[in-house]
Amino acid sequence: MSMWLSKWKARESRGRGGAGAATGGPEVRAIDVGAASERTSAPRSHAVVIAGGGPTGLMLAGELALACVDVAIIERRESQALLGSRAGGLHARTLELLDQRGIVERFLAEGQIAQVAGFAGTMFDLSGFPTRHPYGLGLWQNHIERILAGWVDELGVRIYRGREVAGFVQDEAGVDIALFDGTTLRAQYLVGCDGGRSAVRKAAGIDFAGWEATASHLIAEVEMAQTPAFGTHRSAFGVHSFGRTEYEIRDGQVVYAERGPIRLMLTEPQVARGEPSLEDLRATLIAVCGTDYGVHSPAWISRFSDATRQAAAYRERRVLLAGDAAHVHAPDGGQGLQLGLQDAANLGWKLAQVVKGISPERLLDTYQTERHPVAARVLRTTMASVALRRADERTTALREVVAGLLDAQEPRRQLAAQLSGLDIRYDLGEGHPLLGRRIPDLELSVDGEAVRTYALLHAARPVLLNLGAKGALAIADPVDRVRAVDARYDGAWELPVLGEVAAPTAVLIRPDGYVAWVGEGSEAGLAEALALWFGGRDGG
Repeated sequence: MSMWLSKWKARESRGRGGAGAATGGPEVRAIDVGAASERTSAPRSHAVVIAGGGPTGLMLAGELALACVDVAIIERRESQALLGSRAGGLHARTLELLDQRGIVERFLAEGQIAQVAGFAGTMFDLSGFPTRHPYGLGLWQNHIERILAGWVDELGVRIYRGREVAGFVQDEAGVDIALFDGTTLRAQYLVGCDGGRSAVRKAAGIDFAGWEATASHLIAEVEMAQTPAFGTHRSAFGVHSFGRTEYEIRDGQVVYAERGPIRLMLTEPQVARGEPSLEDLRATLIAVCGTDYGVHSPAWISRFSDATRQAAAYRERRVLLAGDAAHVHAPDGGQGLQLGLQDAANLGWKLAQVVKGISPERLLDTYQTERHPVAARVLRTTMASVALRRADERTTALREVVAGLLDAQEPRRQLAAQLSGLDIRYDLGEGHPLLGRRIPDLELSVDGEAVRTYALLHAARPVLLNLGAKGALAIADPVDRVRAVDARYDGAWELPVLGEVAAPTAVLIRPDGYVAWVGEGSEAGLAEALALWFGGRDGG
């Protein structure tokens, strides 16, 4: 195996312009003593291979499968079972994305609706926001993954379990992907959704610049002989929290089960690295609380920090990054999982169109153009949140000043919209306030029947929504790429923070739910928008 990997790396060097670039290298095959059929057959081929079967990889696979793209996932876990999940819920805009695919009810049925958006100890209430989901959803990541995996399975996505990427080589037509078991896969594109330590990002040579950790934390699910005070606490070291894994939200309050495992998060006295042990957890409990509460029987223990980094590029030729592979930050505000799912929604339809020859490869450049600034803003916000968590007197004074400023309605609304993802606007140029923003989920009348806007997006296809005279925007689209819908809507158009905006006569909605063109009484710019995003007005 080691000899084969050495040859593979040599071939990769030649492919990047090394000594043998001009002449090319010999054909490389995977060597796997235990699999003769793999040795004698060509590598299995897929249009897209995704490294990583976490929330981001699953969401991206679902998006591609809806577009009828042959997609497969490489996942190192033997099953979807997950221990040590950090993420505990979904935000408003993420719930909207799931609603756009017709699967949000699966999550709502298992989660706890609550107001979860907050900053520096100040919580925000989204109940007045113009969205069908003016709240967050408390739901542990293992359940989020299980539900997404069920959806992906329904769509027929192939998952190679118990496998990991060992390396890859790009050429003009695709990527040869080496797995550690000695087998290979061939794909037109490889997407790294393999976390903050992404092997795909490292192999692609993409810089991951940022800031080192200033604090580290232990998180665990354990049994305790004595029960600590549940909730969030602050000490000289920072913020700590305790609670049972099973809970309910009643009248906005968390009510924990009387029995069951305890999930805890502790700020460590000094920045630490590596895999933590039960002894590390005991020592930190004693340092923070003065007792270890008789902690025992951990289901899992993990460590995370506030290290903050972002990939310099989200794409290196035929290799792309999404989720934590593209950005890592402190978990303040629960932003990480939301960013990853939204990365997937932005990339999926674009990659599908390029794979199917509908759009040129340059469409993929808009993925970084749109998503990189969104993640950069989250990194900035989480760093500010971490700074305000410190327990010294000066930071406490600053936190109190910030809390006072957030008593004002306008700053509260703006920050709440940002933290919930409802204020995202992609820079698609000047024009109507809807341009580049999420389409509201309106109650439309289509052929006399009530239809929600998001129901039109369940198939992950672009929609040209005509709200003027019936048939006024009929387009020549022989391959049926864009769904044209005549509808009526007489209500107000309201956007988070901006409030009510002028009613459009038509909108062109991308599969991710963002508005690519707004009609204001004419078709000006429609042909250009169709050509830019979906391959042209006439389907060409």
